[in-house]
Amino acid sequence: MTRTTDADTLTGHARIQGYLKTLDSSPGVYRMLDAQARVLYVGKARNLRARVSNYSRPSPQHSGRIARMISETASMMFLTTRTETEALLLEQNLIKQLKPRYNVLLRDDKSFPNIQVTDHPFPMIRKHRGAKKEKGAYYGPFASAGAVNRTLNQLQRAFLLRNCSDAMFDSRTRPCLQYQIKRCSAPCVGKISEAEYAASVKDAERFLSGKSTNVQETLAKEMAEASEAMEFERAAALRDRIRALTQVQTAQGINPRGVTEADVIALHLEKGQACVQVFFIRANQNWGNRDFYPRVGPDVEEAEVLEAFLGQFYDTKEPPKLILLSHPIENEDLMTEALSDKLGRKVEIAVPLRGEKSELVDGALRNARESLARRMAETATQGKLLRGLADAFGLDAPPERIEVYDNSHIQGTNAVGAMIVAGPDGFLKNQYRKFNIRGDELTPGDDFGMMKEVLSRRFKRLLKDDPDRDKGLWPDLLLIDGGAGQVSAVHAIMEEYGVEDVPMVGVAKGVDRDAGKEEFHRSGTRPFALRHNDPVLYFVQRLRDEAHRFAIGTHRAKRAKSQMANPLDEISGVGASRKRALLAHFGSAKAVSRANLADLKAVDGVSEALAERIYAFFHEKG
Repeated sequence: MTRTTDADTLTGHARIQGYLKTLDSSPGVYRMLDAQARVLYVGKARNLRARVSNYSRPSPQHSGRIARMISETASMMFLTTRTETEALLLEQNLIKQLKPRYNVLLRDDKSFPNIQVTDHPFPMIRKHRGAKKEKGAYYGPFASAGAVNRTLNQLQRAFLLRNCSDAMFDSRTRPCLQYQIKRCSAPCVGKISEAEYAASVKDAERFLSGKSTNVQETLAKEMAEASEAMEFERAAALRDRIRALTQVQTAQGINPRGVTEADVIALHLEKGQACVQVFFIRANQNWGNRDFYPRVGPDVEEAEVLEAFLGQFYDTKEPPKLILLSHPIENEDLMTEALSDKLGRKVEIAVPLRGEKSELVDGALRNARESLARRMAETATQGKLLRGLADAFGLDAPPERIEVYDNSHIQGTNAVGAMIVAGPDGFLKNQYRKFNIRGDELTPGDDFGMMKEVLSRRFKRLLKDDPDRDKGLWPDLLLIDGGAGQVSAVHAIMEEYGVEDVPMVGVAKGVDRDAGKEEFHRSGTRPFALRHNDPVLYFVQRLRDEAHRFAIGTHRAKRAKSQMANPLDEISGVGASRKRALLAHFGSAKAVSRANLADLKAVDGVSEALAERIYAFFHEKG
């Protein structure tokens, strides 16, 4: 049940006091909103009336952050739940969705990669990210793509499993390079039997399940037997496989004996900033670590940060059987119940004080402390550069949000625009945007027209999504790749949309087009340059290069997709199987387009009606 009341002139304690008579002792979630109906805070309660009453009167126990939040509260919203556990889950979901200013917020919520062993007579081993929809065995999560790639590289050397697609596997007539460099046993051309390959797959899965010692012992025994039989080539191959497995374990560093499956989560707070370090222990092996920097206030406690982190982190991820924490959380029983329900089996949350588990947490805590120190140093440097940028371009204050734009195309084809975003925390990659250039009236290669289209679409979206400029979506500075022409084109767009208070600078290479001789263009002023060794110049170069990298990458992806496009995909009734039959029969889509009606009807699985549709499609297009 949802209850809300229109805000009136009251704010703060008096406004909150007015809600008490409408509340009962039900569990639920409450939202505190300011005078513009922006959500300030989302909280949960076992007893809504009791919790809200704590905000209805001044208290010395309220921190500065909570006192400011109360003073800004102009209205509240309430949602009752059946249990406090439901309230906990709903609270974390709303925090991620609404991003309230006074809540602890996990800003990086990417999925983690896994290793997949596919369901196939000759399974392939590959990296997998996202939902586990396909059949097969999954092992993970790994902290990063790099950790997966390193493990896959060594596993291929150790077990000689294929990593090619099923289509490539089916079409091979001779071994590929992977076989030549001893990374694959070439099951595609019968270099290994299905039973022998299955044994290698089983060994790989045993290793990924933590039974690596048994695998290495078996390989060592086979190597000794091969050596005694004077099969020295086979013995050398087995030796290389043992060495590859050893390298995997060495790279993993920490391989606890007494912890089979756990996430080790440690928090370090310092000067209003936080770093949470997460180590993934699976199958008694360290599968990497990742650091996170949740948004926190200057007066939050470790318990609040860790509880918020757990709720948001595991909202879209499967929790392990054991979670080791550096600090206790307030609602451990509720969090344990919520995560156990999610996993479908018991999850344990613990703060170890001694033994191997405590050593794991200490190691994660040390990493969190060191990571936060590095980030704070980088942030200080970034702040200095932003102040220098403000001075160089005559801005009123250091920019909080810089948007940099670039285009990429080849003679006008597959044209894309790209926007990157930077601020006090560096590059904000989750804010990057790509724009597929749509303008049919554009002359191929018209960079001015492309930039005008990109900026027009950007300002339309800003005016729609953040008309009052209170959501932090508007840039404090625009950097455009180009000189006076681009600046003039963008300035006209900004005037058209009434955006005249956002500073805009064009970054153009000098007469020799050498890095370091950039000229900066602003509407109505003469171009200027910065000193060759000015740190601000290097900073602008990095921003421009990042935009260029993102634009080129986006263009290449679009070009590759267009090259993979097949006209058969556009014909109604031609699915994957009929497409394969047509290509197998004629050899190419071009040959299909030239085929006569009788030849099309002769293809297995193609009916007379479909043959006529295919024939008409190509002849109408012609």
